[in-house]
Amino acid sequence: MLDFDDLHCRYGDVVALDGLSFSVPAGQVFGFLGPNGAGKTTAMRAVFGIARPEPGEVRWRGRKVEPDDLVRFGYMPEERGLYPSMRVLDELIYLGRLHGMTPQAAATGARHWLEVLNLGDRAESQVDSLSLGNQQRVQLAAALLHNPDVLILDEPFSGLDPLGMDAMAGVLRQRARDGAIVLFSSHQLDLVEHLCESVAIVHRGRVVCTGRVDDLTTSSKMLLVEVKGDPEGLWGRQLPGVRVLSAEAGRLRLALADSADPQAILDAARAAGEVTHFAFDRRKLSEVFVEAVAA
Repeated sequence: MLDFDDLHCRYGDVVALDGLSFSVPAGQVFGFLGPNGAGKTTAMRAVFGIARPEPGEVRWRGRKVEPDDLVRFGYMPEERGLYPSMRVLDELIYLGRLHGMTPQAAATGARHWLEVLNLGDRAESQVDSLSLGNQQRVQLAAALLHNPDVLILDEPFSGLDPLGMDAMAGVLRQRARDGAIVLFSSHQLDLVEHLCESVAIVHRGRVVCTGRVDDLTTSSKMLLVEVKGDPEGLWGRQLPGVRVLSAEAGRLRLALADSADPQAILDAARAAGEVTHFAFDRRKLSEVFVEAVAA
């Protein structure tokens, strides 16, 4: 378990973290979400001591993270940190040795991850000759080659093509299956919903929503209703406590306020015509996100 416990961090007059707390279990891919400036990068940097919260602490396996623990951590920062003039393989070997690997083990690990990430033919290339997406894959290989127990990735999918995204997602799933702690931030909420088992949503330095994706998106506040003969769904647009999210060929997707009465909605639909579909619907993670940060 990786625990973020009551983290506070300020840069001058700017409050980056304001009592941020949540826990990331091992064995699952965990999404860390929030609007720009919400505190995600600062929280990730706090894991590695780059940002120093006062008060608050990050704990791993029940105790405060110490510098000696970081050899078992992998980090992919949003601002990539590769040496552009080095060859890819040489750079990965160098970075592996900084994590305490022998030259032979670092070379073996580097070649393995370059193959997994479809970069085996670019091992001898200079880093700055690669596309930005391929440089990103090299940065991921650098975070992985020492087989870390904790993997922290800041916007790892940014700028990747679909093949790169599939490769990245497959690696994260496998690391979680192997028992690692996997935490990554992203603004690509459809991808997060597909990939992650749990998420934390942060806003203005605080966690405003956290839990399993299935629990957060399964809701009694969303209805899917279709009335035959009313393709525009006019019947549902004036109901109290109801907001029409979409209307396609008479099928309305409705967001319900706490005050809304599903039975009254059903009665209104029946009054408008033959009801061919009426069921509670799963929310999208993007809708959960918007609701959480707007509260």
